[in-house]
Amino acid sequence: MAMVTDPPTGAEHALERGRQRLVVSEAGGGARSWTVDGSELLASFASGTRDAAFAGKPLMPWPNRLRDGRYVFEGAEHRVAITEPETSTALHGLTLSSRWRASRTSAHGITLSHQLRGREGYPFALDLAVGYELDSAGVVVTLRATNAGPGRAPFGAGLHPYLRLTGDITLQVPANTRVPIDDRLLPTGPPTPLSGTELDFRHARRLGDQRLDTCFGDLDRGAAGVASLTLAGPRRLVVWMDDAFHFVQVFTADGAIAVEPMTCAPDAFNTGDGLLVLEPGASFTGRCGLTASGYP
Repeated sequence: MAMVTDPPTGAEHALERGRQRLVVSEAGGGARSWTVDGSELLASFASGTRDAAFAGKPLMPWPNRLRDGRYVFEGAEHRVAITEPETSTALHGLTLSSRWRASRTSAHGITLSHQLRGREGYPFALDLAVGYELDSAGVVVTLRATNAGPGRAPFGAGLHPYLRLTGDITLQVPANTRVPIDDRLLPTGPPTPLSGTELDFRHARRLGDQRLDTCFGDLDRGAAGVASLTLAGPRRLVVWMDDAFHFVQVFTADGAIAVEPMTCAPDAFNTGDGLLVLEPGASFTGRCGLTASGYP
């Protein structure tokens, strides 16, 4: 592991293993670049620049949108800042711009940690960590949170990688339901079945010009409790997630596709759909990752 640079966006660190190279940033705790044989697999952005699309970042203490930046927990109303004015929501938690502290864990691994304290609208104390490791197949990401405060704390987590693929892409999502949304991208009711709809990607099919900003749920899993989403073109990328993640958001952007493992649905602080409540001293751990194939 080597330090790459210390730009205005925070110190960056590189992990290398075989044909792979991963660059992670202390600004937001995210992965900025992942290359195999020199080919970039993420929608990377230049070192020293600020990314407005949350590319590669962990999403805590909630992923996705929080309606009007408001929620009620144990009888008390809380309000956080609106960060997406066009939908009047608070988007992707409170750590996107935070500085994380990095520590080496192995020759191919690094952990970034952050203490979430004293944030307006979230009067809870969390010790957060995101670990990155390169194994022989790809990137393994471990998200952790420990309630360091005296009371119970609402919590959700996610990850926001944008994957870069070219050519004719097929998509396979092992999901049986989706969360219906309104024009603010907020839930309108409980998850609904996908069977027979244009959003049913349980069997791999061509994505074409179909645009998605969809939260999928009720994920099919293998024997180890792992669910895997596959994007295939000239190369094949897989996003996998353990059973801590009950939902996955798929967002088609120009030139990239965001695949976001999430522990809870959008607006879970209000709906309760997948919401975790951490008791004092209790911890959460979830693992997900990326694999790639199709290289010479």
